[in-house]
Amino acid sequence: MSENPTATGEFDDLLEANRTFAQTFDLGGFDGVAHAGIAIVTCMDSRIAPLGMLGLSPGDAKIFRNPGGRVTSAALEALVLGVHLLNVQRILVVPHTRCAMTKYSEVELREVIGEKAGTDASWVGFHVVPDQEAALKADVMAVRSHPLIPDTVAVGGFLYDVDSGLLEQRI
Repeated sequence: MSENPTATGEFDDLLEANRTFAQTFDLGGFDGVAHAGIAIVTCMDSRIAPLGMLGLSPGDAKIFRNPGGRVTSAALEALVLGVHLLNVQRILVVPHTRCAMTKYSEVELREVIGEKAGTDASWVGFHVVPDQEAALKADVMAVRSHPLIPDTVAVGGFLYDVDSGLLEQRI
């Protein structure tokens, strides 16, 4: 009998990779603050390497990822905590080119997801991005105007190009 009754084998490859990773792991005992004073809100897209694209290392930044890289209420909560507890002094909001969240309307995405899931998805909000530039401006303003994020925190809006790796400041 297995030591873990819930283990089914679907993750064995990843657990093996983790054991290899742990052999050279050197971040134990890290204090958890953002050593470079950076927080990044970006998309969950796997083409984005948030630390690498800014020349940062593990421990330098707090990273919040979600579909579209939107400043949601959960992102704002993370940013407030980062600013007051984790040394965050600069915040980057970073959506990216060719984002799947820009390709559908909310209604279309609900239909696609509902069809694939085989059940009604009309009740789910996916935070689609019909106008990426307008969404970025609104998201940056949501951070800048938050009553618990002081004016001393620098907040910028950027667009990451998934084809070139370049980051362009937009706001």
